[in-house]
Amino acid sequence: MEGRTALVLGATGGIGGELARRLQRTGWTVRALHREADAMAGVDGLDWRRGDALVAEDVTAAAQGADLIVHAVNPPGYKDWDKLVLPMLDNSIAAARSTGARIVLPGTVYNYGPDALPTPDETSPQNPVTRKGRIRAAMERRLYKEAEAGRARSLIVRAGDFFGPRAANNWFSQGLVKPGRRPTSISYPGKPDIGHQWAYLPDVAETMMRLVECGSLDDFATFHMAGHWDADGTMMVDAIRRVLKAPTLPVRRFPWLVVCLGQPFYPLFRELAEMKYLWDTPLRMGNERLVAVLGGEPHTPLDTAVATTLHGLQADSKA
Repeated sequence: MEGRTALVLGATGGIGGELARRLQRTGWTVRALHREADAMAGVDGLDWRRGDALVAEDVTAAAQGADLIVHAVNPPGYKDWDKLVLPMLDNSIAAARSTGARIVLPGTVYNYGPDALPTPDETSPQNPVTRKGRIRAAMERRLYKEAEAGRARSLIVRAGDFFGPRAANNWFSQGLVKPGRRPTSISYPGKPDIGHQWAYLPDVAETMMRLVECGSLDDFATFHMAGHWDADGTMMVDAIRRVLKAPTLPVRRFPWLVVCLGQPFYPLFRELAEMKYLWDTPLRMGNERLVAVLGGEPHTPLDTAVATTLHGLQADSKA
């Protein structure tokens, strides 16, 4: 949309990068906050601004004149989530108050505990049973209170497990396959016959952009995406096999025992173990509210999405 400006926090990440590039291609001026902005000059055609998402003054200064603040930044490797995540969001909220920009937050299913399963909608209770889920729920509560008080508007789009060509920190690239090499097997975290919901990052970014530009959102707007529903755990595996032209590629059980035993020593293992319930129990979000607003949901065919993802991860070459 010509003449509009967005500030993206987390532009080097999966969803932040996808949304930044899409906004830029449709005519938005896109600023990206980065601690080493000089080193990023020219990357993706974005306007890189020096700053830290943990420094309120940096975020507010970069947001001046912006219509949108994309809050897609997280501490790397799940480190210090309990200390860093909410302060970073508070800085985006302060910037939104100062500028009148709307905050866009990529949502997750971690907010939902077993009481909301298997088919939570946008109004389902958020009673998470994990530390990460409680933090995500707290983030949304803060945004809701800001909107209710008329201080800052927000948009939250919740989707299933992310996968995409530039996203390396997710279940697809850390569980099913590994970046940088063609798989000799597929490691699947789910139980047999348990459904799982996936979200292709370019589709998520396209959905967010269309919602931002539709011009008729509530001050606190939440939407669910349907994405790709794998009813029994075989759909994603079979798509990888088809794309790689390897119909007999073996499937192995994800090493949950190793992950659980390693929790005291590796923060990543602790976070993975907390999310195990989402692989043991189906969770499927519907997109009725989204379709009512947009008329449909951006949806890349699964084989195309998987092929693009494997290529981006350099996991499709024959070494």
